[in-house]
Amino acid sequence: MPPLDLQAELDLAVEAAHRAGVIQMERYERLERIVHKSEHDVVTEVDKLTEDLILAAVREAFPTDSILAEESGSATHDPGTPAPEPGTERLWVVDPLDGTVNYANGIPLFCVSIALAIGGRPVMGVVHDPARNETFTARLGHGAQLDGVPIHHPTKARLVDCVISMGVPRSGYARRAARIRAGVRASRNIGTGALGIAYVANGRFDAFVQVPGGLSAWDVAAAGIIAEEGGAIVTSGDGGPWFDLGRPSHRSGIVAAAPAHHATLLEMLR
Repeated sequence: MPPLDLQAELDLAVEAAHRAGVIQMERYERLERIVHKSEHDVVTEVDKLTEDLILAAVREAFPTDSILAEESGSATHDPGTPAPEPGTERLWVVDPLDGTVNYANGIPLFCVSIALAIGGRPVMGVVHDPARNETFTARLGHGAQLDGVPIHHPTKARLVDCVISMGVPRSGYARRAARIRAGVRASRNIGTGALGIAYVANGRFDAFVQVPGGLSAWDVAAAGIIAEEGGAIVTSGDGGPWFDLGRPSHRSGIVAAAPAHHATLLEMLR
């Protein structure tokens, strides 16, 4: 797909993500003062408030676009308008609060994730971290940015020097996980897939490995395009496409890494 402008879409997504982040931080700071309402209820309330805010902004600006959101599910374009031509369908993919367990427990690692896919391929992504007030963005063919400054994955020559984010289930993957841990400097799991993948774009993580499953389309849509535009190779855990709307929720896996190390990590998972 050739580069698209998508500046209006990016501007909308950044503004909506920032507004959602303000709501999250207001309620995050009140979690310790909860008396009559459980932490789970507060997180559910924040999820709904922030998702409603984002979806309202998208529907007002782009009423014919479709939406896939974690809390609301999917909604098609306005039935009063003609259906889009195959391959041109526009789908917004939204996770209003990625890292809900962290959020509920007062761990400042969570984010807002907003992506736009055209023809089944993410072409624009925003991952906003309200705790650090950082915003990762990317448009297909235009590179990745952090707070408006271009970023690129700084490849380390040796895999053994790499720090990676890894989420691999113990059952059936113990040997493979141990093989990867032995081959890198350190592995971490920060509890938010979207933020962990976005960190690959500027080298905070040298790679992100999570297979099989555990992630959904809304976890990877924005962060995956950000990592790609930052210079990483991004695939599913078996080397296939990393974004697949036909894959069931919580069944996606992903490997994002520098070209020098991506194939090696895939081989370690086999």
